[in-house]
Amino acid sequence: MPGYLRVDSVHQGDLDGVKGLYLINAVDEVTQFQCVFAVARISEQYLLPMLAQLQAVFPFVIRGFHSDNGSEYINHPVAQLLEKLRIEQTKSRSRQTNDNALVESKNGSTVRKHLGYSHIPGRFADAVNAFTRDVLSPYINFHRPCYFPIDHIDAKGRLRKHYRYADMMTPYDKLKSLPQAHAPLKPGIRFEELDAIAFQCSDNEAAFHLQQAKACLFQLINQSQSSAA
Repeated sequence: MPGYLRVDSVHQGDLDGVKGLYLINAVDEVTQFQCVFAVARISEQYLLPMLAQLQAVFPFVIRGFHSDNGSEYINHPVAQLLEKLRIEQTKSRSRQTNDNALVESKNGSTVRKHLGYSHIPGRFADAVNAFTRDVLSPYINFHRPCYFPIDHIDAKGRLRKHYRYADMMTPYDKLKSLPQAHAPLKPGIRFEELDAIAFQCSDNEAAFHLQQAKACLFQLINQSQSSAA
């Protein structure tokens, strides 16, 4: 059943006393459906509106919210909001990064790949959030294939995971392939509407649009920083 999210924060660094923005990466355990958001600060003031966006963007009902032990997630306002939405909150054990391995791997393969490691000031959070929410996340979910492991018990009784090329598919295709795939969708969401998003352009066209939008975003960031200097 989809709807159990793995969530982590990625910091774009501080430079010369200027705080960098934070990227919030949320990945569904079953389908690898992924959404990335940007906030200027890692505090309740910015995270609570982000959680509302997160609830709206995923096409299926969110049932679980798993994060590390960061105080930005483990606090009363976040807990109250998740309880109001009837979302179960869980957290990783201390110093056990493998407890959140899926989203940790996505931090590198998607977030760092497309937004890099360079400092991005917090004042660009709205522009970056528009890019990640409206361009990057749809590309990842509807056009970029992922590996989905097949579990296998070897002769010694150990669990092994096999990643076969034949099992690669986009998160959206994985969602549609699940038994009773309509059941987890939010009320009012239909696959016909999601198909229209998936098929409005080819995978190559979506990748080209992503590169164009990313170039415009970093041009805006670099020009503003050069002017300020």
